[in-house]
Amino acid sequence: MPELNLIDNTAAFRYEAYEDGELVCQIDYLLDGNVVSFTHTGTPVAHRGRGLASKLTSFALNDVRRRGRKVRPLCPYTAQYIKSHPAYRDLVVG
Repeated sequence: MPELNLIDNTAAFRYEAYEDGELVCQIDYLLDGNVVSFTHTGTPVAHRGRGLASKLTSFALNDVRRRGRKVRPLCPYTAQYIKSHPAYRDLVVG
């Protein structure tokens, strides 16, 4: 399995996952002060079912925590992920 490279592309306002230089998953976000609003998670059809969105979401939420920020999960995938992973619930703003 190729190595997964996870990054925060701050210029594009999205977290990205790459395999062999190919974008295989992304999370779009808006930044308002210290609040990161996750607006969309996308994985191309050819790469679905491999847990890429889960890995990228975990990476993104850990990055939010590391930077001392909060998250607004507008994306249904992110909202469900946080619901299923209670360790991240403290990051959610009202």
